[in-house]
Amino acid sequence: QVQLVESGGGLVQPGGSLRLSCASSENIFSFYAMGWYRQAPGQQRELVASVTSGGNTNYPSSVKGRFTISRDNAKNTVYLQMNSLKPEDTAVYYCNALAYETGWGPWGQGTQVTVSS
Repeated sequence: QVQLVESGGGLVQPGGSLRLSCASSENIFSFYAMGWYRQAPGQQRELVASVTSGGNTNYPSSVKGRFTISRDNAKNTVYLQMNSLKPEDTAVYYCNALAYETGWGPWGQGTQVTVSS
């Protein structure tokens, strides 16, 4: 099974930026897509960004225009650039890999993002 390790979270003021990284133990090009999810306390986990092996990206309206997902196939790493952060972006952020035959894989430990003044 693929192992994914997220990093880059932290405490940031409203309006600030963070870049999250997700390092994969397997070649990310072998997956149909890579995605970033988040889960706030008491809420369901939600998909906030995805990128296919062909480079197509998708975002929900809540983060569109502020978050950007990218991938570095050579480094087997996926990034999430988050700008204009809001307190409601506070959550644990997870990345995941969508396999062609088995769907989304196991979850990593996530990285905490806290937006607060």
